[in-house]
Amino acid sequence: MAYGFPPEERPHRLPVALTAPFAARTWREFGYLLTNLPMSIVGFTWTVTMLSLGAGLLVTFVGLPVLVLALGGCRAIGYVERKRARRLLWLEIDEPGPVRAQGRGFFARLGAQLGSGVNWRHAIYCLAHFPWGVFTFSVAISVFTYGWGLLTYPLWQWVFPVFVGQDGLQIYGSDDGRHGWWLHTPLDMALCVAVGGLLVLATPWLIRGMAHVDRMLVAGLLGPSRLATRVTELESDRGVVVDTAAADLRRIERDLHDGAQARLVALAMDLGMAKEKLLADPAVGARMVADAHGEVKVALQELRDLARGIHPAILTDRGLGPALSAVAARCTVRVSVTVDLPARPVPAIEGIAYFTVSELLQNVSKHSGGSRAEVDVWQAAGRLMVQVSDNGRGGAATGAGSGLTGLAERLDSVDGVLVVHSPACGPTRVTAELPWRV
Repeated sequence: MAYGFPPEERPHRLPVALTAPFAARTWREFGYLLTNLPMSIVGFTWTVTMLSLGAGLLVTFVGLPVLVLALGGCRAIGYVERKRARRLLWLEIDEPGPVRAQGRGFFARLGAQLGSGVNWRHAIYCLAHFPWGVFTFSVAISVFTYGWGLLTYPLWQWVFPVFVGQDGLQIYGSDDGRHGWWLHTPLDMALCVAVGGLLVLATPWLIRGMAHVDRMLVAGLLGPSRLATRVTELESDRGVVVDTAAADLRRIERDLHDGAQARLVALAMDLGMAKEKLLADPAVGARMVADAHGEVKVALQELRDLARGIHPAILTDRGLGPALSAVAARCTVRVSVTVDLPARPVPAIEGIAYFTVSELLQNVSKHSGGSRAEVDVWQAAGRLMVQVSDNGRGGAATGAGSGLTGLAERLDSVDGVLVVHSPACGPTRVTAELPWRV
């Protein structure tokens, strides 16, 4: 669910308070409040009638299908209400999922519909929206009419002496017309215009306040439940984790095939040739063995680098502080590391924090153009905070095609958050927030 408003086509030179009565948002929300009344009447009438009928028929078998029909109608009304909210309130809200029965057969589907919390939340909305719809319609139409009516009173004041036979709009007075107050003098008209102008300026904010309550009602009662939303998020996060793990496995396989494996194959061939040369020409054979020894060292270094990329031993043995210091020592720019943690988090979170800093420092080396960077790690409000900043050129973003996008998805898979602050001329500050689990 998200609240969104279209960007203004051009900047306003006048204050917002003066342009609000003419803004498209005000008129859309005003239209929404006006249509609240007929929609709430339809929803309330349907819900009360059908639920009462179904409850009254529960002594027979017919009552259960009637209740299911009542809830189905509430869901249909909710569908219309979500469409109306999207169009007029710019409220982006997901559709609730279908009701799934645990078993097969008519009674299983019947029980699933009657036990669905989504269905009953739609029914509650139809009942609760009726008094609110009457209230918002009455207030919106009254304030709007009185405001514009008083503001434009000098333009239509002439109708009273021409058609009613009195000097102006009567505020109070007797029926015989001997005593009272009629708005007809210049001072009266100026007062009307002033009061009307204040009402017109206040009307948009009153409309927006009531429309915001409608947004909360629609989002809270007509959207998917928190449990369903959480399940969807977990399914998406699981997909990210699976894709990341598959990509890591492919990377490891590629590194082993193109690096250490190819080097070991060449080493085996060199040792075979050296074995043959040792008897025929010991000097050449010894030189070939020495070259093979050098290749062994290179292969071991490649395997160490690969193992460090999977999970560094220093992180397991000594914790996040020394591991990040080792990463900073390999960076091409000067890096200062500050780690202030009361205890070690679980290995999974610790590993994600380590690889997050590693990837961010690689970005600093490759793309920032800066000369120094800072790494800060601390605990705050039960969360592990990791921040990497540099004095580079800036311009980093999490948009499409950016390496930060994949990093943000990886953090999101464990309920983490990545925040990037990188203005065009720098500096860049990337903050990662991870759950603290011990």
